[in-house]
Amino acid sequence: MSQVHHHEAIRQVLFDYAERVDRADFDGVGDLFAHGRIVLDPDRPEQDVVGAAAVAAFYRATVRLYPCGTPRTHHLTTNVVVDLDDGADPTSARSRSAFTVFQATDDLPLAPIICGRYADTLVRVDGTWGFERRHMTVTLVGDLRRHLLFDLPST
Repeated sequence: MSQVHHHEAIRQVLFDYAERVDRADFDGVGDLFAHGRIVLDPDRPEQDVVGAAAVAAFYRATVRLYPCGTPRTHHLTTNVVVDLDDGADPTSARSRSAFTVFQATDDLPLAPIICGRYADTLVRVDGTWGFERRHMTVTLVGDLRRHLLFDLPST
C-alpha cells in the first residue's frame, strides 16, 4: 500500500466516524475503536472510554435520538492533516482535524451546534486502520440541548 493509500484510508476512518454517529450506528463507531480509546480529559486517564463495547455504550448513553432513529445531526470533518510514521509500511499515524456539527429538529432550524478539533493517533492492525486515541477539544458551543443527554462542561 502506498503512502497516498494510507493517507486516504486514514481519512476514511475519520469520515466513517462522522457518518456512523449521524446514523446512530454506535456499534459501528465502537468498531473504529476496537484497539483504541476516547480521551475525555488528558489529565484523568481513568476516565478514558476504552474499546469497542465501551465506546458504543458511551454514545448510546450520551447522544439524544429522535423517532427517526438518528440524532438528526450532520458532522463535518475538515482541515485533515495526516502524519504517517516513518517506514515503507507504516502501522501508526497521527491526525489532526476540525469538526463542525449541524443539527435540525422539529423545533430547531438547521444550525451549527458545536465546533472543535480532533487530535488522533491511529493504528493499523491486520491491514485495517482504526483509532488508537481520539481527543476532542471543543472551541465553540451552540445549543446542545437537543443533541446531548448531559450538559457539556464549560470550555
